[in-house]
Amino acid sequence: MLLKQHFMRTIIFFGDSLTAGYGLANAGTEAYPALVGEAMREAGVSVRVVNAGSSGETSAGGLRRVDWVLSRTTPDVFVLALGANDGLRGQSPDAMEQNLAAILTKVKAAAPGARLVVAGVEALPNYGADYTEAFRTVFPRVAEGAGA
Repeated sequence: MLLKQHFMRTIIFFGDSLTAGYGLANAGTEAYPALVGEAMREAGVSVRVVNAGSSGETSAGGLRRVDWVLSRTTPDVFVLALGANDGLRGQSPDAMEQNLAAILTKVKAAAPGARLVVAGVEALPNYGADYTEAFRTVFPRVAEGAGA
C-alpha cells in the first residue's frame, strides 16, 4: 500500500500595503495572501502562509528588510510583490529593478529550492508614457533574470 505524504509548504508574500491588507477590517483573513492560503487549503494543499507585507514599503526598503524575514522563515514559495510605492514616488525604474533582483538573489541564497513569483504592478500615467513603459518592463526582466 502506498502512503500519500503531505508536506506543509510555506509561502512568503513579501510586499507592501496591498499585501499587508492595509485598510481592511481584518487583514489576517481578508488580505490576498490569506485568501490564497484559504483557497489552497480548500483544494487540499497543506500550506502555511506568511504575510510579510509592510505598508509604504518600496523596493529599497524591501531589500533592507528581506534578510530579517528570511532569518525567521524558509520559504518553499516566495512571492515578491513590491514596486507600487516606487511608482507612486516616481522612483527610478532602473534602481527598482536592481533592488528587486537583489531581493531575489538573497532569497535564492537562503532558500535555493524555493519557487519564485514576481507580481508586477503598473505605474500611474502621471509621470508620462516613457516612465510608465520603463516601469512596466522591469517586472518581466526581473522574473526572467531570477528564473521565476
